[in-house]
Amino acid sequence: MSIRPQEPAPATPAPGKLPLTELAEMKARRQPIVMVTAYDAPGGRLADEAGTDLVLVGDSAAMTVLGHSSTVPATMDEMLVLTRAVTRGARRPLVIADMPFGSFQVSDEDALRNAIRFVKEAGADAVKLEGAGPMLSRVRTIVGAGIPVMGHIGLTPQTATMLGGYKAQGRSAEKALALLTDARSLEAAGCFSLVLEAVPSPVAARITEQLSIPTIGIGAGVDCDGQVLVWHDLLGLYDGHIARFVKRYADVGGVIRSALTAFAEDVRQRRFPEEQHSYAMPQAELEIFEHGAHAGHEEEAWL
Repeated sequence: MSIRPQEPAPATPAPGKLPLTELAEMKARRQPIVMVTAYDAPGGRLADEAGTDLVLVGDSAAMTVLGHSSTVPATMDEMLVLTRAVTRGARRPLVIADMPFGSFQVSDEDALRNAIRFVKEAGADAVKLEGAGPMLSRVRTIVGAGIPVMGHIGLTPQTATMLGGYKAQGRSAEKALALLTDARSLEAAGCFSLVLEAVPSPVAARITEQLSIPTIGIGAGVDCDGQVLVWHDLLGLYDGHIARFVKRYADVGGVIRSALTAFAEDVRQRRFPEEQHSYAMPQAELEIFEHGAHAGHEEEAWL
């Protein structure tokens, strides 16, 4: 594993939810914001204990947890279950629910209805949706109902087919200016933050400079106000395609594989369970049990 055992563990943050307003203050004082995806209660708890600021329950779960080849198949019901689990584990970080494909594209009313479900049924602090343009009215409607919204531009996985695949966006001057326009529009619509995915570093830096809301980069360079990585990518748990922008901080998948292999071998060699893993009973009770079992066996044989 790349995390050295001798490194001190980060201090556990004090209980109490991070105020949403703190994010803008962190941007103002140039304090980087840390966001990570998580999909269950242990993930939420560990992200909390590590001191992260934001936990995104990403629709990337469709690929990393549910085994699909894209994020599109993730459903509202699945995302609600995962978000509910994460909120049980995360105390301080703001938990942001990723609105899955089909949950907000149809209408403003549909988008608001599903955003409300994330807050009421799953305990999310905010929601995230992809895109700008037609999605601006969705943002305004959800924010108008009192639910914070995080935007997402650049490479938007739910519509990657229209973008020509999983490729960096904004690499021409024209497209970079379009991203800047989208970013400004999303801020004006009421987003409290914006994810920039697979955007050239100079473009992301300019967007970050011109917005008053924090930007969270993923493959968008070091000048964003914060950074996010997918849980399974940074821990070495995902065996699919690994994007250029991913840094693996540990090979947890290798650790799990080794442990499971050792367990299987111990079972096959009858080395597990050992005596300390088993339960005993008082000798007197054991003798009564054996007598009864023996008598019952003889009776069945006679019949």
